[in-house]
Amino acid sequence: MEVTRRRALAHCSALLAAALGIGHGVAADAPQRILVVGDSLSAEYGLARGSGWVALLEQRLAREHIDATVVNASISGDTTSGGRARLRPLLRQHHPTLVVIELGANDALRGLPIEETRANLVAMAEMAKTEGARVVLVGMQIPPNYGRRYAEQFAAMYADAARETGSALVPFMLKGVADAPDAERLFQPDRIHPLAAAHPTILANIWPVLEPTLRAAPRASKR
Repeated sequence: MEVTRRRALAHCSALLAAALGIGHGVAADAPQRILVVGDSLSAEYGLARGSGWVALLEQRLAREHIDATVVNASISGDTTSGGRARLRPLLRQHHPTLVVIELGANDALRGLPIEETRANLVAMAEMAKTEGARVVLVGMQIPPNYGRRYAEQFAAMYADAARETGSALVPFMLKGVADAPDAERLFQPDRIHPLAAAHPTILANIWPVLEPTLRAAPRASKR
């Protein structure tokens, strides 16, 4: 009788382990992998290392006891075409479960066609999803001196790309920074790049979108 009981318990344990993926290469406790592909706004341009929003994100993840690793693949001056060109090797190298795309501002600074920028964002999101990752698009807005029509189309481009690809969207990365009443005090002398003091606000804009997307993302398998 005791032997039969032990065998039944062992069988139940094996079924539970199989359901959880334990011992079959699907690591239930494997960390999420977050890949950030951005420009100088994410690459800590002009800031002390560890003071930008991506570094603050790592700290927030630790405080929230979310098991996740972060790879910051942001490059100052990068455009959506540059990000698109280097994304596939990054996906194959890091196998992210979540990709954060923060690009487009430099496209606007160069006056590139909005449709071209949108096409690159869509291609990047679809590329990431094909590799099994969820996607967060981080939106940007530009000053009205670029022309009201261009500025409106540029802002709407991110929402359009997010809808088309089923990506999560942060509407405006610099909300509460660029549109603050005393915005100048939050920027470096170039009036383009925020000071470290503004990066907690940037993370506060991104976190409410990133956190639920992260929790819904598939778990990473151990490699």
